[in-house]
Amino acid sequence: MTGLSWRTQCWRAARARLLPTLPIEVVRLRVRRAAELGLDYKTYAGVRASTGHDLVAFLFSSNALRVLRAGQVLSADRMVRLGAVQAAGLIGLAVPPLQAADLAQAAPVLRASHAAPHHLASFAEARIRLRAALGSLPPDTVLLIGDHGLEAEWAAAGRLAGYLPAERYFGS
Repeated sequence: MTGLSWRTQCWRAARARLLPTLPIEVVRLRVRRAAELGLDYKTYAGVRASTGHDLVAFLFSSNALRVLRAGQVLSADRMVRLGAVQAAGLIGLAVPPLQAADLAQAAPVLRASHAAPHHLASFAEARIRLRAALGSLPPDTVLLIGDHGLEAEWAAAGRLAGYLPAERYFGS
């Protein structure tokens, strides 16, 4: 661990020089935008800083929505939470054995529903599925909300803006 404190100090100094000081009006706009998206400011600012773009849509796995089989419906609290998001598109990813049509029926607040990549699919296969779900949306403007560790890999495969665990988005 020799030099750890020195490297830490250098890292902090370099990061401080890179980060601009934002005018208060810009911070206020971004706080408002985070609220419109249903995100806390720290999460929103982190995604925006890493991609350089604003978020325009969310991808929700059926696991994150807690819709696991046909005939199940989205819980009232999650329906209210998603219904409050007016500033971004909401897209569902139906994880097998659930079908995309079943997810669309269970969660009518979603703009569209598509078949999710298989959990053990290759990056190339996952990217193809995710690009089909996104349509013309730029991938780095879409945040994936999931509920399984393997779903986090979809964000990397699809070159998405990032991955957010469902419990962090919806609360415990």
